[in-house]
Amino acid sequence: MKMETMSLKMMIFAATITILILATTSPTNAQIAAAPSLSPSLAPAPAPPFVNLANLLSVAGPFQTFLNYITQTKVIQSFQNQANDTKQGLTLFVPKDSAFSSLNQSTLSNLTSDQLKSLLLFHAFPKYYSLSDFKSLTDTPLNTFAGGLYTLNLTDATGLIRVHSDWSSPKISSSVYSTYPVAVYELDQVLLPQSIFSTTPLVALAPAPAPDISPASDLAPSLSGSSPKSAESVNNESSAYAVCIGVLNYLVLAVSGGFMLML
Repeated sequence: MKMETMSLKMMIFAATITILILATTSPTNAQIAAAPSLSPSLAPAPAPPFVNLANLLSVAGPFQTFLNYITQTKVIQSFQNQANDTKQGLTLFVPKDSAFSSLNQSTLSNLTSDQLKSLLLFHAFPKYYSLSDFKSLTDTPLNTFAGGLYTLNLTDATGLIRVHSDWSSPKISSSVYSTYPVAVYELDQVLLPQSIFSTTPLVALAPAPAPDISPASDLAPSLSGSSPKSAESVNNESSAYAVCIGVLNYLVLAVSGGFMLML
């Protein structure tokens, strides 16, 4: 009987120990509620595409003059850093080669290196703007990459957007590239700020028109307003003139011969 009682006590003791161990190691409802829920991690947003401005301008249009200027002055490095190393992006206005050739040669050659850099920086906004953005920014001075003294105004007339500087107001003739973070727009004139040019820059003189060389058979009208003479009538007049000269020479010789006989 004692053995059975001891066995029963041992079983009760072992059961008590097991319950205590489970109670101390199992999480409570509060602990379960407080535990963070595991959710699938979100994929990182794709990085904006890298745009090589030199490659873009060399193949996108007739922009070699502008590309040469920003490369020689190293302004392209500022544009490239703004486009790909900032969140604001870049908006670039690129004049065509013909826009530069329309200026007098001394217009840009007389600028100092700092003035030339400012002029090139004047052709960019330190922020990405799409064409639709421009529609909401009309008649609002916008600071360019060149600084606070160099602002541009935009106007929108039935879809035709013009960029107004002090001495020129070119239109945006085409959208060359417009994907964040870079927008490139083509202009038909160079932007000319008054901060650099105190007076209107000279325009290159147009070449003189070639003279109108008429065919040899076409004769100019006479001063009296009569119709031009035909080639046949001119030939006839020339022949008659030659005959008259021949007769006159004959008479002169005859008179000279008679005079000699008299002597």
